[in-house]
Amino acid sequence: MNPHLFVYGTLLSTAGHPMGARLRRQARLLGDASIQGRLYRVSSYPGLVASADAHERVHGELHALNDPATALKWLDAYEGIVAGGHDQNDYQRFERPVRVASGESVAAWVYLYRKDVRRLPPVPGGRWSPGGG
Repeated sequence: MNPHLFVYGTLLSTAGHPMGARLRRQARLLGDASIQGRLYRVSSYPGLVASADAHERVHGELHALNDPATALKWLDAYEGIVAGGHDQNDYQRFERPVRVASGESVAAWVYLYRKDVRRLPPVPGGRWSPGGG
């Protein structure tokens, strides 16, 4: 199972969130990374949506999960993913190419926002900061 996870919001090492602390205990931070997409402020957290524009990037971090199967279970629960509840879930986990600082592309798990973003404010520059967007 792919051990790589791309995070862009409350799970960032700089976010100060308890679940980010849990991730740091169960994974190794590989460094800064980005993914093609657009970032929106959903509430006190962001939502990443896919974009066809290669110039639209969301910035975050790439982690290597120590035990991917176990970690992805609690991460899915944290992201509100309910088995069989696809229509109700706000997020869905996908494997997508992520660009690391060296320019190399790595396949990583990422949580994409599934709901309508038309009324949500975009996060300028695709870089989330707790409290500021």
